[in-house]
Amino acid sequence: MISHFPLHSSLSKPSLSLLSSSSSSSSSSSSLPLFQSLSFLPKTPSKPLLIHSAKPLPVKCCSTTPASEYDQSDSRPVSPLKIAIIGFGNYGQFLAKTLVSQGHRVLAHSRSDYSHTAKKLGVYYFSNPHDLCEQHPEVILLCTSIISTERVLKTLPLQRLKRSTLFVDVLSVKEFARNLLLDVLPSDFDIICSHPMFGPQSAKQSWKDLFFVYDKVRIGNESSRVQRCEQFLGIFQSEGCRMVEMSCQEHDKFAAGSQFMTHTVGRVLDMLGLVSTPINTKGYETLLNLVENTCGDSFDLYYGLFLYNKSALEMVERLDSAFDALRNELFGRLHQVVRKQLFEKGEKVKSLHGGSYLNGTASALSSNFLRSPDTIPYEFKGKISESVDDSSKLKIAIFGFGNFGQFLAKTLASQGHSVLAYSRTDYRDAAQKLGVTFFSDANDLCEEHPEVVLLCTSILSTEKVLKSMPFQRLKRSTLFVDVLSVKEFPMNLFIQHLPPEFDILCTHPMFGPESGKNGWNGLPFVFDKVRIGNDERRIARCNRFLDIFAREGCQMVEMTCEEHDWHAAGSQFITHTMGRVLEKLQLGSTPINTTGYETLLKLVDNTSGDSFDLYYGLFMYNVNAMEQLERMDFAFESLKKQLFGRLHGVLRKELFGKSQKREFYVFVLSDFIRCNFYIMVTGSPAAHSGTSDLPASCTPL
Repeated sequence: MISHFPLHSSLSKPSLSLLSSSSSSSSSSSSLPLFQSLSFLPKTPSKPLLIHSAKPLPVKCCSTTPASEYDQSDSRPVSPLKIAIIGFGNYGQFLAKTLVSQGHRVLAHSRSDYSHTAKKLGVYYFSNPHDLCEQHPEVILLCTSIISTERVLKTLPLQRLKRSTLFVDVLSVKEFARNLLLDVLPSDFDIICSHPMFGPQSAKQSWKDLFFVYDKVRIGNESSRVQRCEQFLGIFQSEGCRMVEMSCQEHDKFAAGSQFMTHTVGRVLDMLGLVSTPINTKGYETLLNLVENTCGDSFDLYYGLFLYNKSALEMVERLDSAFDALRNELFGRLHQVVRKQLFEKGEKVKSLHGGSYLNGTASALSSNFLRSPDTIPYEFKGKISESVDDSSKLKIAIFGFGNFGQFLAKTLASQGHSVLAYSRTDYRDAAQKLGVTFFSDANDLCEEHPEVVLLCTSILSTEKVLKSMPFQRLKRSTLFVDVLSVKEFPMNLFIQHLPPEFDILCTHPMFGPESGKNGWNGLPFVFDKVRIGNDERRIARCNRFLDIFAREGCQMVEMTCEEHDWHAAGSQFITHTMGRVLEKLQLGSTPINTTGYETLLKLVDNTSGDSFDLYYGLFMYNVNAMEQLERMDFAFESLKKQLFGRLHGVLRKELFGKSQKREFYVFVLSDFIRCNFYIMVTGSPAAHSGTSDLPASCTPL
C-alpha cells in the first residue's frame, strides 16, 4: 500500500479535484469526506522531526573550495566509512565508483545479480540483505527507484543493523522520502535526505560545481553521530560539489519548477520525434540536447517525480494553461486578420481563395515552377581574402533599419561595401555611427541606383513596404534580397509584385544580434536563387553578395524555399513556441538549477526578446506551422494521459486490489456516487430525504 500520496489540491478542474490531499484548505476538505478517509492520502508524520540545529535551517549554499585547490591527500578520508548501497543499478554503481576511489568500504545489495559489476568496482556484493545488514554498515545509502523505495525499505531486516545506523536516500523527491523514512525506521536511526542533482550523463567528467542538496532530518546529539554525518557529506564536498542545505519541502517546491518541468518538456519534445536539420538554430540545438538528456531516463523516474512531488500536478496544469493561452493568442489574432480580409475589403474577398498566405493554405505559386532552369549552383571555395577589393564592393540599400538591419549593416560596412538605408523611423544617428548613408525618402534612396535592395522589414509589414516602393526609380536589373524567417511567403510576394527583369534571392541568416554577437562563424545562412538573370555580371553580383556571409564563416546552405519552411516549422517555430510557453510560466532561477533547467531558462531568454509579431509571422506565413502546433498539443495531451492513466491504475489498485477491503470500498463508493449524482440532478438532497435507498449521511460535493 502506498502510505504517502502527495498530490496538490490547488487546481480548479473538477476532473482533478478528487486527487486533493487532506492538507488542502478546509473548504475543499469538507467537500470530499470519503476521499479524506482513504488510507493512501498523505498523513501528518507520526514521529517528530529532530533536526541537529537549535535554529531553523535556512536555504544556504555552503562555500566550496574549487576542485583544483584540493590536495590529493585531502580527498582520502581519515577513517573510511562502511557504506551499504541498497539498489545497485546504474545510479548505485555511479556513486559506488567515487566512494571506492575515496577509500570507503562499499557493500551492495540489489534484486538483480550485479556481483560481476561489483567485483570490477571493488564493491562487496550480497545477494541476501540479511547477510549485508549483519556486516553492520555505518551508512545505508538507498539508491532504489522512487516507486520501489517503500517496498524495499519495508523488507529490509532493520533488526540486524546497529541502532544508530545512518540512513541516506538519493531520491529526486524529498518530502515523500522523509515521511517514509520517519514512518518506517526506528526512532534511534539517523536520517539524511539528499539529492545529488546530477547523474552518470551530466557528471561523466566530474562532480565539480554540481549541486548536492541535503536535509539533516534526524541526527543524534552524540559527537560520533554528528561527525559521521559530516564525514558522509564531505564525500561530495571533496569532489567539488556545491553543497546546498534546505528543507525537503523547499526542495520539492523548487524541483517541481525545475526538474519536473525539464523532464516534462523533454518528453513532449521527444514525442514530436525532433531530428537535426541542415539549418539548426542554437535554440533548436538546445532542445535536441534536452531531449537527449531526458529520454534516457525511464518513465518510472518521470512518473515518480509526478506522483511523489505534491507541486508537480500544479506545474502540469500551469504548463497546460500556458500552452492554451498561447494558442488562443495566435488563433485570436488570426481570426482578426480573416475578419478584416472578409469584411473590410469586399472587393478582394475572392482573392483569399487564390493568393492568400494564411497558414494552412496551399500556395498558388511554386519556386520549382518559376525558378530559372539555367540557375548556376552557388559554390563558395573558402575565404577569398581578408579584405574586399573595389571590384567586389557592392552598393546595398537596406529597407527597414531596425535592430536586424543595423546588425547586418555593421558587417556590410566593415567589409567595405557602400551601405544606404531607409526606414519609417528616423535612424540617421545610428546610421552615421555605422558609416551608413540614411535616407528619409525612399525615392531619394532608389535614385542612387543601389545594386542590391536588402529587405530587413518584419514579416507582417513586408508586403506593405514592397508595394509602396518606387520600382521605377531603380535600375531594371536590381537584385532584391529578403532575410525573413519564412521563405515561401516572400518568394511568392517578390514574384507577384516585382517587375520580371529584377533578380530575386531569398535568404535566411539563421542568427541574430544575440546569437551572432560574437561572430557568424559556423552559423547557418540559407539561400535560394529564385530568379537570377543569365548575364554573367548578374550571376557574379549574386555570388558577391553571398560571399559577404561566407567570408564571415557562415555555413552556407542552399535549399528551396519550400524545404526551408518545412525544416523551420520543425525547428525554429517549435523553439519559439516552447520558449513562449515557458515564458508564460514565469520560470525563475532556483538555488538548485539542473543543467537541463538552465537550458530552459536560456531558451526563454533567447526567444522572449523577439516580438510577438515575429512569432505570429512564423505561424501565419509558414504553411507547416499549424501542423507542428497540433502535433505539440497532441504530444502534451498524450503525456498527460500516460501520467493520469497510470495514476488511475494506482487508485484502482488501492481501492480494489485487496479482497478483504473490496466489499467495503464498493459499498462506500456506490453510496457516495449515487448520492452526489442525485443531488447534481435534483439540486437538493432534501427533496429525496424520505427515500429509503438514499444514505442519510449524504452531503453534496
